Amino acid sequence: MNIREIQDRIIKLKKENDICILAHSYVGKDIREVADYTGDSYKLSVLAKEVTQKTVLMCGVRFMAETVKILSPEKRVLLSNGSAGCPMAEQMSKDFIESVKKEYPDYTVVAYVNTTALLKTVCDVCVTSSSAVKIVKNIENKNIIFIPDCNLGAYVAEKCPEKNIKLLNGGCPIHANIPYADVQAMKKAHPEAKLLVHPECLPAVSAAADYVGSTAGILDYARKSDAKEFIIGTEISIAEQLAYEFPDKHFYPLSSKLICPDMKATTLIDVYNAVRGLGGEEIILDDEVIRKARVCIDEMIRLGG
Repeated sequence: MNIREIQDRIIKLKKENDICILAHSYVGKDIREVADYTGDSYKLSVLAKEVTQKTVLMCGVRFMAETVKILSPEKRVLLSNGSAGCPMAEQMSKDFIESVKKEYPDYTVVAYVNTTALLKTVCDVCVTSSSAVKIVKNIENKNIIFIPDCNLGAYVAEKCPEKNIKLLNGGCPIHANIPYADVQAMKKAHPEAKLLVHPECLPAVSAAADYVGSTAGILDYARKSDAKEFIIGTEISIAEQLAYEFPDKHFYPLSSKLICPDMKATTLIDVYNAVRGLGGEEIILDDEVIRKARVCIDEMIRLGG
């Protein structure tokens, strides 16, 4: 079979088997083309609550599928490729954060949505990269522990000087691996280009950007901007996606190293096998984990509304 034939079979099978396919923006174009919805992790999780299908297939990484299950426990949730994890989400254990909370009992623990379901059970509020600043500003407590991404946390701290924000040593190894020297080189090569970066990048990289924001924010900025050239400082697939959408504009990845192997682990064949009942991993969470993890997500919705 060629790619088009596999895609056609997936589209047919997902309808027959009452499956909604969600694809993160970082997965391959061939997968995004068969998805019902694409976007960032939180957007997809919220959409999953609204769809009528009883089974949701997540094309992304494990914490995203877990978040879907937390918000839609009545649905059957599948992860297309069970090996697709997230190094940042798995950096900090529940026991470790519980020990940190004992050391800093008067601090509110703010967890990036890129965390495991188990870790969310001991956190006070969740945030996304697009909502983090607004939510932290709306938290009554001045003292904040921000986990796990210290680069996103540093960005939030800069925007919220009135808060006392404690950062722990964690983050996205892909975004954090891009040095400021790469910014200098790309700006020299493309002096007219706008630099758009994700706040998971190093503070020096973010400080040099024309725009700092979530994946969805970067896409939105590039779509609305009158500029013709952009340097994209997030996963390389976003530059590719924008190039397809706007062939009259030029999009340059900030670095060829901005490739997430976990996001690339999911293949079109994985999706095909999942929709025909021969693949994918069902996400099973204890009722207590769902209940406790839901608390910090509900708080995110309250403070970010």
